[in-house]
Amino acid sequence: MNMKMIFFLAIMIVGVMERLLGNDPGSAPSEFYLYVGAYTENAEQGISIYKFDANQGGLSFIATEKNVKNPSYLAINDKNNLLVAANEVGEYHGKKTGYVTSFSINSETGGLTKINEVASGGGAPCYVTVNKSASHAFVSNYSGGNVSIIPIQSDGRLSEYSDLKQHEGTGGNPARQKGPHAHFIELDPKQEFAIAVDLGMDKIISYKIDEKQGLLNESNQFSVQAGAGPRHLTFHPNKRLVFVISELNSTISSLSYDSKEGKFSEVMTVSTLPDDFNGTSYCADIHVSPNGKYVYGSNRGHNSIVVYQVDVKSGKLSYVDHTSVKGDWPRNFLIDPTGKFLLVANQKSDNIVVFKIDQESGRLRSNGVEVQLPKPVCLKMLAIR
Repeated sequence: MNMKMIFFLAIMIVGVMERLLGNDPGSAPSEFYLYVGAYTENAEQGISIYKFDANQGGLSFIATEKNVKNPSYLAINDKNNLLVAANEVGEYHGKKTGYVTSFSINSETGGLTKINEVASGGGAPCYVTVNKSASHAFVSNYSGGNVSIIPIQSDGRLSEYSDLKQHEGTGGNPARQKGPHAHFIELDPKQEFAIAVDLGMDKIISYKIDEKQGLLNESNQFSVQAGAGPRHLTFHPNKRLVFVISELNSTISSLSYDSKEGKFSEVMTVSTLPDDFNGTSYCADIHVSPNGKYVYGSNRGHNSIVVYQVDVKSGKLSYVDHTSVKGDWPRNFLIDPTGKFLLVANQKSDNIVVFKIDQESGRLRSNGVEVQLPKPVCLKMLAIR
């Protein structure tokens, strides 16, 4: 064997070993920072940071960014250098509004450094997202019953909101829907519409985004069943299907989406609860597996994650399973970017539980990993490079 052949064989062996050991620079990341938003009780609490091992599903604590009041929802920009938190309070500087805080992210440590904070435009902001260009943040204010758009400067500094849309109306449940409660706002896959979900009005509202002017222009409304109380939605990877989870009647609705008009039409609606369950339960969060095969929803009260299989062509859903969350009051959950694990934030039992996803069936099983921390309600990840 000549020297040239030996040289090429050595290169091939090194390449194989790097991939096996996860050291190939071009390979998919296997470690992530996990940021945990929570309802806080003192200045020692805030946004907790963990390292997540996507090979084994392990969690290890890194630090807590302290003195962050009720960061109940978090958003991270595409460049992974900016985190924006919705601070869910009812009053800010003497006004009936919550606020939003921006932080820079240290890529080497995962640590956060506060940049600034601004009013959200309404009380109890409970959801925030950032567009791909990181030029604006979009916020839903639950008790304010409105949504706002907040410009972001190139250094991550937040400006005062440039537009605020006040919702008007009621829903079918007099006890919970006497007025609007904007619970969610997210951008469609083309980043042309901001989609707001209002629990108090039983409606999904599409806003055409005017990025240059920082404006939201209402385009369409879609009504769910009266009294359903829609809470969150998620887009399927094919960008044509949308799944909405409703808090008050414990259902998941499969919708088709017209990206040109920002319009929705219903395919079917299914229950998130077993037929024999007679207790009280409220839905919270919803996500689709990265492969698009399964949709997952959380039940607070039944304390479970429901799994449905998705027929990608028709949008119809087929029941798969219910899995106990091994805790109480599952709020937000996430599927890690590799699609192998699902992590659940259990608000009332003060724990985060990791589940392994069966790639063939979509079913969940605990991998034995659990961490304790007060009132976790939001989970976000970014890759460690």
